[in-house]
Formats: sequence, structure tokens, C-alpha cells
Amino acid sequence: MDELAQRAAGLGIERDYADARGMRRAVPPETLRRLVEALAAGGVPTSPASTYLWRHGRSTRLAVGAADGARWRVLSGEDEIARGAISGGGLCVPDATPPGLYRLEAEGLATARLLVAPETAYQLDDGAGTRVWALAVQLYAVRSRRNWGHGDFTDLAALVRLAADVGASGIGLNPLHALFDDRPDHASPYAPNSRLFLNPLYIDPEAVPEFPGLKESGLAAAVERLRGTDEVDYQAVAAAKGAALRLAFDRFRRGGDARRHAAFAAFCAERGEALTRFAAFEVLRRRFHDVWWNWPAEWRQPTPAALARLRAEAGDALAYYEYVQWLADEQLAACRQAAQARGLPIGLYVDLAVGVEPGGADAWSAQESIVPRVEVGAPPDLLNTAGQAWGLAAFNPRALEAEAFAPFATLLRAAMRHAGAIRLDHVLGLNRLFLIPFGLGPQDGAYVRYPLQGLLATAAIESARRRCLVIGEDLGTVPEELRDILADWGIWSYLVMLFERDGARFKHPHEYRRNAVVTFSTHDLPSFAGWVSGHDLRVKRAIGLDPGESEADRERALNRLRDALQRSGLGRDGMPQFVDIVRFLARTPSRLLVVALDDILGVLDQPNVPGTLHEHPNWRRRLPAALEELADDGRMRAVAAALREEGRSV
Repeated sequence: MDELAQRAAGLGIERDYADARGMRRAVPPETLRRLVEALAAGGVPTSPASTYLWRHGRSTRLAVGAADGARWRVLSGEDEIARGAISGGGLCVPDATPPGLYRLEAEGLATARLLVAPETAYQLDDGAGTRVWALAVQLYAVRSRRNWGHGDFTDLAALVRLAADVGASGIGLNPLHALFDDRPDHASPYAPNSRLFLNPLYIDPEAVPEFPGLKESGLAAAVERLRGTDEVDYQAVAAAKGAALRLAFDRFRRGGDARRHAAFAAFCAERGEALTRFAAFEVLRRRFHDVWWNWPAEWRQPTPAALARLRAEAGDALAYYEYVQWLADEQLAACRQAAQARGLPIGLYVDLAVGVEPGGADAWSAQESIVPRVEVGAPPDLLNTAGQAWGLAAFNPRALEAEAFAPFATLLRAAMRHAGAIRLDHVLGLNRLFLIPFGLGPQDGAYVRYPLQGLLATAAIESARRRCLVIGEDLGTVPEELRDILADWGIWSYLVMLFERDGARFKHPHEYRRNAVVTFSTHDLPSFAGWVSGHDLRVKRAIGLDPGESEADRERALNRLRDALQRSGLGRDGMPQFVDIVRFLARTPSRLLVVALDDILGVLDQPNVPGTLHEHPNWRRRLPAALEELADDGRMRAVAAALREEGRSV
């Protein structure tokens, strides 16, 4: 093995992979070279300090290599958590040790880190047999009589109340990550500027105490126009909300309630340097109008000296972005509190994107943790013969190990901050990711292995601490042993009815996994109305995409769906009805059924058509019915009644 191959192997880069036809594809040497350079960038240690893993209920002895009789102790800061003597070349961590990250000291050994994990992630505490449902929405798409042409957190609070009234356990949401609010073409919630902070377009300005009101702000006419649009006008929404929040911030800065100033200071202290870096990035990207690696050298790294200098020269500008994040956080927190007050077992169920924009805040703020000049994607397969490049940057697996998984823990804490459940997009990435160096195509990418057990242990720790379910989006070709590993750690599976088939046959309800989320479709797949009518096939052909199936194929699939429904005593000879799908999925043992509001309302278009940017209005369509009308909508009442009769209601 040559030096390049050895270095690649040491960094977890796989030199070949099996394509969709089972053929082995060798990774080009140029790809290996550039991935080696990228993974070794930033001074990441190639031999980080050891991190030992102890899993309560599973681990029996931790082999550390110290001599018998050597004394050891576990410390949290300077506080001693446990102590003992090495026996049989190892040690046992006491059952009373809380899950977390500790320092391990043992005589004759270098200091190491100790990750103590619970046996599994949080699993709900209301009985193992409980089966519930949640109402899923694309929050930006919510239409209400009072929002500004883009769903907001006041709408979300109303949806929480609706969920409680119809017997749902919570509200499922698209990612709420901070985007580039001044770039309307960057509308995908799965391509975030930052996964640590929130999208300010979800703020309801009229719920901000410092906002002077629509009339005084001069925004009434603009807001009235936005309320009447059928698609989200991101540029106009951002302009209106930006103007409103600037007015609110000016009033806040000049005076205001002392208690609110104290709450803002507490928020800034809690979020710490991460918030400072995010605010600094927002200031600097508007100053230089270029990707951060092209900024003047003094600003390319968020060093303490650079941040202090920016605070001194542009303190109010930084404070504005910190203030906006505080508003978003307190409004989302109010939604969580509303869910708790109504006794919803899950409350908010949010998506976590698989990566971040390479030119965004997270990539600039944590350059030592993100792989530079590389994007996540997928190799060529039968449906995407050219492969996929997603334009997202990922964590550096070597940095995760070197930092004892702290960057991943920070990300999870941000995602779980107000959530009762999170869904990890492309959970296969905890095991390996397909990485493509900038400038190369997907056919020239390579798989890079990630420290799966350490990442799962970290997820279990944060999940247990915050009593938050973790769902893994495990669609596609997934090794069965990986699903078993995820299930063993208490990570729930994600089952989509359109994919749950045995050959051509739709699976019977009893064939679904128990610890899983089950749903009919996803944001990247046809809605129910779109699928049964073939609308999705026509849309794709009209914009030059291969839909992957013919009308005859779809008709055969529809017949198989009718067969599946009739085997369960549902449906009629004609077109399947969505309420029958709801009943079918309600009868699965899967503990959480997610019902999309789009499907209840009969929306034809899916939120996103993969492979398109300008050809289709992705992430822009607004719901056809106003939020205020949903409680009395006959379709909503029919679905709620069906779920109540099937034993799914809270």
C-alpha cells in the first residue's frame, strides 16, 4: 500500500465502493489526495487523546491497559465522580454515574476522556405500548389571517392548540435552522446557514413587545399584500420583517423594560461565544458580500481578538443579530410551553439537516470541526445515474474524535432545546458519508467512515438528559445491521408507506417496526393527492425530469395499494381515500404516526422536487386553507375521528 493509500485508510476514507448495480468502483487518486488534505486540515490531531465509552446496562469492564492495583478516578471538572482500583486490566464505572463526558485519570496512564452513556436514548415515558400521532406541517407554508405571508411562531402556537384539540401528540416541523434571509433563492430549510440558531422569518413581529405596530411602522400595506400571495415571497417577507425588527431593536436599545433587558443578557450569556460568532458572521457577510474564505485575512478566522475588535467597532450591529435570535428563541419557547401546558406527549418534533452551507455561519465559526472544500452527496444509482451533490459541508470525523464528540453534542443540544423529538436527516451519515471534493462530480466521490458508536452514545446522552426522542431518517439502501445498531441504541426508524413494499406488494400493517415513525410520504416525494392522480409524473416531465416510472407503472402501484387497503378491510373499488391511508397506518405497531397537513387538505404539489432549483417553486407554496379554518374543516375532522377510533388519540 502506497503512502497516499495508507493516509487515506488512517483517516477512514474507503478506496472503493459498490454501486447500485453491485459493481465495485475504485476511488480516483485525485479524490483520495484531496480528501486526505481536507480531513487533515486545520491541525486536527491524527492521534487524539483516547476517549473510552461506558454504556450503562451493556458494558461490563473497561479495558484501559493499566496494571492491576493502579488507582483510577473519574472527574467532572475538579469534582470527583467515582474512584477505584484496576482489576483484571480494567475498571467498572459505578451504576450511579450520570451519563456525560468526564476526565479519566489512572496511575501509569495518560489522562483520557470517558463517555458514559445510558443504555438507550429516551423512549417516551408514557408506557411502552402507547401509539400516538402528530400533525406535520411546513411551517413557512402556513396561511393565516394575521401572519405576514410566511408561517410564524404565533401560528405554531395555534397549531399546538389545534393538535391538542384533535388528539395529536405534537406538531412535526421542517428544520427551523437559520438560513440566508436576504437570499430568496436559498429557501431550502435543509441547506442552513447555521444549525445552531433559528430562522428569523419565523418571528411574529406583532408579538414583540418593542414593535410599535403595523400602522406606526408604515408596513401595513406591504403586509396586506404578502397575506394574499399563494407563494412565499421570501425577499419581500425578509424586507418587511427586517424593517419591523430593526424598529423593535431601536426601541429596545434606547430603553424598554428592565426585565426584558435582563432576560436578553441572560440569553446572550447562556448561548455564549457561539452566539457572538453567529452575530459576527451576519455582520461580516453583509460587509464583504463574498464567501468567508475570500474575506480580508484578519476576518477569515473568528479569533477572540477579531471578535473583540468587531464588538468595539460594530457593537450595535452585533447586538441586533443577538436580539433577533433572542426573540426567535423566546417565541419558540412559548410554543413548547403551550404544548406542555396542554399535556402533549411530544410537543414539537423538528428536523435536523445533515449538513450546512460551506459558506455559512457554522462553517466559518467552527472551521476546525467542518471538512473544508468538500460537499456531501450520493454516488450514482439507478434513479440518479449522475449521482448527487447536495452542496452541504459535514463534520470532520477526526475532529469529532479529537474533541470527544463535543461539536455533535452542541448541535444536538441546539436542536433539542425546545423539542420533544428530533429527526436526524440521512442518519446513515453517523456511520459513513459520501464526500465529494469541490470541483469534482459525484462519480468521483468517496465514502468516509464516521465514529458511529461515539456519535450514538452522544445522541443517547443528550436525548436522555432532555427527554427528547431521536428518529433516524434511514431511507434508501441501508445495511440491516446498521438499522439493528440504531434500534439497539433506541434511535427510532423512519418508515414511509410509499417505500414499505415487499417487491410490488405494499406491506401489511403488522410488518412495520414498532419503535418507528410511520408516514405516507415525505417533503421530497409526492403528496397523497399528487401520487394517486399522477400529478407528480406530469410535473416532472414538464420540467424535463425523468419521473422514474410510467403511468402504467403508477396504475399497477395504485392497484397494489387498493389490494393492501382491502386486505385490511379498508377502501373501495374506486380511488383510494386519504382517510383510509390514515386508518391503515394507524393500525401499524409503529409508535408514532405522522400525518401531513398537506395530505389532509388534498394539496397536489410536493414541497420540494429534488434536482430542481428554478424549474419548480420548491419550499414556496402556501397552504390552500387558512389556519383559522382548520378546526372546522371536514377533512381535518374526518382524520381526527378516524385516529380516535383506531386508538391513536392522546
